[in-house]
Amino acid sequence: MNEEFCSNCKQNVKPKRIDGHYILHEIEHVLHFERGILYTIRELLIRPGENIRHFISENRSRLVKPIIFIIVTSLIYTLINHFFHIEDGYMKIDDVKGSPLHSINGWVQSHYGYSNIIMGGFIAFWLKIFFKKYDYNFFEILILLCFILGMEMLIFSVFAIFEGLTKYHFIQIAAMIVFVYFSWAVGSFFDKSRVASYFKALVSYILGMITFGISIMILGALISLITRH
Repeated sequence: MNEEFCSNCKQNVKPKRIDGHYILHEIEHVLHFERGILYTIRELLIRPGENIRHFISENRSRLVKPIIFIIVTSLIYTLINHFFHIEDGYMKIDDVKGSPLHSINGWVQSHYGYSNIIMGGFIAFWLKIFFKKYDYNFFEILILLCFILGMEMLIFSVFAIFEGLTKYHFIQIAAMIVFVYFSWAVGSFFDKSRVASYFKALVSYILGMITFGISIMILGALISLITRH
């Protein structure tokens, strides 16, 4: 080990002090247009199916890591949602305040990143059934959904800003765009030449959200039953 670098890891023995330049460098690293979040957003906007397929099977360094991507984009939506006090998000379950179901719904709305991953598991289950002839396992499909659901959060974020500024209900428009984007992205991932791919993607999405919502209601009912006893 010499004065500046470790002979094993080649890193500075004593890191430089954190200053404004360091913070700007870290922000630039995250937002870097090559292999950063802006590059990932652009690629997922123009060629989502092709880029995600390439990420899974060939090169995993071009795009932002999928788990990080969905958590960051969900955080962006959560901050915008709270800033403009937009409470009617893309999934809302109404129930008596203080009940287990109400608490679970509150957790979902406060943790969209984790909630999206959990909901992605339900959607992945249906995608695995409808696209069973394709050689993708459950976890690879879940990675696909992390990217797509992350993009959905950004779409909702943009329209949430418009709604917050204008007071018009743009979230409903965003929901329709999200359905179209999901069908297109997933359909092009599996087989862009077949119309059935886009239809099966849409059906899987709807069934995934329904089963996710039913699971929340069942969980709320079980917790309520347990607490009463």
